[in-house]
Amino acid sequence: MPKDKDLKHKSKKLKSEESSKRKADSDDDDTSDTSVEDEPVQKSSSGDHKTNEQGEPFLSIDKNRRVTIREFKGKTYIDIREFYEKDGKLLPGKKGISLSVSQYNNLKSAMTTIDKLL
Repeated sequence: MPKDKDLKHKSKKLKSEESSKRKADSDDDDTSDTSVEDEPVQKSSSGDHKTNEQGEPFLSIDKNRRVTIREFKGKTYIDIREFYEKDGKLLPGKKGISLSVSQYNNLKSAMTTIDKLL
């Protein structure tokens, strides 16, 4: 019976570690979300994108969806995210993904295949 007890304890410990890791991963995303207030929006001089209050360039891809290029902890990310309106301000939501530059390049390389599959 001690073996079953040890297995249950190890299983609980692993689940706890996985949960902590997921929470830490989501905390990283939440940190980048909460630090962004995007109004007022400024048009860039090149005209093909706008910049938010932090000076980060972004493109609108739908009514409430944006692709933003941002720096976080010294690394560049391509952030594709839904936004919501609160008190007249457009704020980033939790629905979205931040890709590293290498992940973004992998996605770009896959675009021909994705287009064919569509």
